[in-house]
Amino acid sequence: MPKTTPTSSETQFTSFYKDLPSFSDFGGFTDQSRYRPLPDGWQVILADIRGSTQAIVEGRYKDVNMMGAACISTVLNTLKNFDPVPDVPYVFGGDGATLAVPAYTVDKIRDALLRTRTLSEAQFGLEMRIGIVPVTDVRAKGKDVFVAKFRLSHGNHLALFTGGGIAMVDAMVKDEIAGAPYRAELSDETAPPDLEGLSCRWSPIKARRGNVVSVLVQSSDTDNDARASIYKNALAHMTEALKQDLNELSPATDRNLKFYWPPKKLWTEAKATAGYGIFALPKRLAVVLYQSAVQWVLHRTGGKAGGYDAPAYKTELIANTDFRRFDDTLRLVIDCSDEQLKDLEHCLATLRRTGGISYGLHSADTALMTCLLFSLEKSEHVHFIDGGDGGFAIAAKQLKAQLEGIE
Repeated sequence: MPKTTPTSSETQFTSFYKDLPSFSDFGGFTDQSRYRPLPDGWQVILADIRGSTQAIVEGRYKDVNMMGAACISTVLNTLKNFDPVPDVPYVFGGDGATLAVPAYTVDKIRDALLRTRTLSEAQFGLEMRIGIVPVTDVRAKGKDVFVAKFRLSHGNHLALFTGGGIAMVDAMVKDEIAGAPYRAELSDETAPPDLEGLSCRWSPIKARRGNVVSVLVQSSDTDNDARASIYKNALAHMTEALKQDLNELSPATDRNLKFYWPPKKLWTEAKATAGYGIFALPKRLAVVLYQSAVQWVLHRTGGKAGGYDAPAYKTELIANTDFRRFDDTLRLVIDCSDEQLKDLEHCLATLRRTGGISYGLHSADTALMTCLLFSLEKSEHVHFIDGGDGGFAIAAKQLKAQLEGIE
């Protein structure tokens, strides 16, 4: 397929995110000088799974995670059809994703996301909601979208968003009336989405200290500097309560990352990436079974084949997890002891009374991981972490109740 070459006026901000300076100390997310305003010619995309609570009850939260990550995968793969290929910011939310893209890419991205929605409903019975909002509309409503770039390792980054615009887009798109003009409708596209690089072959990650805790912290202050100060204060108090640096609390470590064969959720990956047709799923399942068997052997022996170096990949994977993220809401997935969890809950309750925050928290005994592989040769891959048994989706219910004052 020939690549789409946009006009010079369309590409003037294509390198916005690529050229954004990055930083590697997560605590820097509160430093407003690290953020840049999203260019006017960009649009914010929100995709999420409706009814994720029921899927959690049915034990299908991994399916929800997979479809949330699929939204990021299909957008990034669609952008490869443009010349130059724009680098875009994104955040994984557990039951969905948030991205920002140049306006000239939106038509193709909308079609790709609608194909992903069709796949989600056909293969998993999960209804997906998609909203696309111009950043100029966000600014017209009194909020803004500022972007920073957090470096996980060389060539691997996570986007951070502030300004109140992402939280507003989330609330607006989910509102049946206010979000109607921005929600993507069904199209005639029937081809499967391009989900190359999407996988979920690692076993659920067992907590080392007893609890994998999904934490959401949100400030409703309308002033950017005041919000930054509140988040900085909250992070400092949470770190003090935990008595450990966040870097030491990642759920994914060399001790508890396990690769078994066949992978427990291989069926989920095969269903998501098979495409359509009577023989598509069996063929894809056979391919994934073979690939994962090779991976299993390599991880057992510490070997490498082609671009896959098992020991190096595992080390890179641990560095490239998104257990810390920020998109107008501080999101953490951390491994805690019972005592740390108790102290963290007390800290958050105190901060809510005195520090201008609302929060949501959910504890499980495992974490789930979904992977995006871009280039093994270049060590470019990112791994999305969420807590088991509902993770962020359950924590969000508590956060919403606090924000609405109905807890």
